[in-house]
Amino acid sequence: MPPPVAMTEEAVGHFCQMNILEHAGPKAQIHLEGVPYPLFFSQVRDGIAYERMPEQNYKIRAIYVTDMSRAYDWENVGRENWIQATSAHYVVASAKTGGMGAPELVPFSDQDDAKNFVSRHGGQIMRLEDIDDELVLNSAPLTPSGETHETAIMPDDDDYRARLEKLRKE
Repeated sequence: MPPPVAMTEEAVGHFCQMNILEHAGPKAQIHLEGVPYPLFFSQVRDGIAYERMPEQNYKIRAIYVTDMSRAYDWENVGRENWIQATSAHYVVASAKTGGMGAPELVPFSDQDDAKNFVSRHGGQIMRLEDIDDELVLNSAPLTPSGETHETAIMPDDDDYRARLEKLRKE
């Protein structure tokens, strides 16, 4: 398993392509087989969503998340305090939002630190394997930003996933 990589000024978020150090809150990095550098994510939730996306077809060698037990504060989480994603205690559905303004999964190595976070910001402590895909992939609210006259047609989620899975296997 490759070791975690410290964030630098050159690290950009995989989805947003923005400097990752400019975003508050915990981050994620994913190491793929055959790729010499990790993918960084501005939010932990984005990294876990990447792992769980049906169209993601790279072999993942390691996933690390910021250890908020060792972070200075929400604005300055540190560049080198990473833990394996599977070892963290996550606070889910707290009042804090991640670096991209979406709901966040807040990882802690120490469960007591997670309990203290819950007492201040709400939420529930969960292990990664207990967090449903629904919380990771669909937790951003879908609200229009203003009056619109267009009608969006949302695909049936199960049908969409089945078609993506079929394409991935082809």
